[in-house]
Amino acid sequence: MTKSCLNCEKTEEEIPLLDLHYQSGKLFICPQCLPILIHKSEKLVDKLPGAENFGDAEHHH
Repeated sequence: MTKSCLNCEKTEEEIPLLDLHYQSGKLFICPQCLPILIHKSEKLVDKLPGAENFGDAEHHH
C-alpha cells in the first residue's frame, strides 16, 4: 500500500506524512494539509468520514 496524504494525495516519497489513527484505521496527512484538518475540517468530508462533526479548533488569543 502506498502511503499518501488523505487530502492532496502526495506520497511519502514526495513529502513527509503524519500518521492519523481514526475509527480503528490508519490515515496519513502531510504538513501542508494539516491546517485544513484543524481549521477547515468540513473540506475533508468526502475524504474523512465524520469530518463534518469535528468543528473548528478553538483559538485562545
